[in-house]
Amino acid sequence: MLAALSLAARGLGRTWPNPAVGCVLVRDGSVIGRGWTQPGGRPHAETEALAHARALSGGAAGATAYVTLEPCNHYGKTPPCALALVEAKVARVVVACGDPDPRVAGGGLTRLRDAGITVTTGLCEAEALALNEGFFNRITLGRPLVTCKVASTLDGRIATRSGESQWITGPTARAWGHRLRASHDAILVGIGTALADDPELTCRLPGLGDRSPVRVVVDSGLRLPPAAKLAAGARRIPTWVVTGPAPDAARAEALEALGVEVIPVAAGPDGRVDPAAALAALASRGLTRVLVEGGAALAGTLFGAGLVDRLEWFRAASLIGGDGLPAVAGFHVEALTAMVRFERTAVRAAGADLAESYRRVAPAETA
Repeated sequence: MLAALSLAARGLGRTWPNPAVGCVLVRDGSVIGRGWTQPGGRPHAETEALAHARALSGGAAGATAYVTLEPCNHYGKTPPCALALVEAKVARVVVACGDPDPRVAGGGLTRLRDAGITVTTGLCEAEALALNEGFFNRITLGRPLVTCKVASTLDGRIATRSGESQWITGPTARAWGHRLRASHDAILVGIGTALADDPELTCRLPGLGDRSPVRVVVDSGLRLPPAAKLAAGARRIPTWVVTGPAPDAARAEALEALGVEVIPVAAGPDGRVDPAAALAALASRGLTRVLVEGGAALAGTLFGAGLVDRLEWFRAASLIGGDGLPAVAGFHVEALTAMVRFERTAVRAAGADLAESYRRVAPAETA
């Protein structure tokens, strides 16, 4: 199952709106087939593994299938994977976790059992749930998994008082940041970052140039200029602008002429894009994993709304001081009990910098 989870991770950032699934087929102690969900979400992992088994050993009859997510049980663009396993005459299916999609939700396991196949569930369940948390969030919460990535000094500054920010962290940390981009469906920035930095928001690691995710800008006033790199490259890499409910028609038309998708959503009490509405709009378009890269205002809004699930923080061994730009803008915390809490899940050296990973702690977990 650990091998199947490793295979599934290859699909992260490429399979949306489908989950990233891995499958390993074993017979007589030998692996006879393996597969993972392909770009665009199809073919599914089980289909790939069964095809591999047919090519290598003539089929999967009598084999055990290790699958990281309950096999689908509905007809879409492809037949159900549960049916494919039945028709392949596998003897046993080991499933890491169930699928909350109403079209599946236990139906895949029932089809397998009704066919006389032995089914075991729960092996490496926690790892499987963490791997596809974005898919589960989209189904159960109506929004994608949100990971905030920060590169800062030890005192939490992301730029000097004059706005200089390139580069606070070193090349290893920056490469790891690009690897994060490759494993997410979209990169999200605020209009302040888009105007100040004019970023491309692409994945520029060797061999991963085709893994650049959708670029999304939260732009309440539709201020992104058509000459910006994000707008100018929209036909090459999908670019979406989430804006207020009544965008300026001329500005919207200019951006749409370049291939930018303009997405109007509801505004909050402050007149700016409501963050929950923005994430719901992204989920409705199929996104399951969103990486937030800036800036401080957008991060503060998302933290304040309780919408950040994971945190990837790269720290340089340096200081800027209190007049530098903070990583997160204020979001009106008046008491320590109102702090947004995280638990650290990993710490690694990233060259001369430190990389820390966190997951949000729900209020019930700290009670």
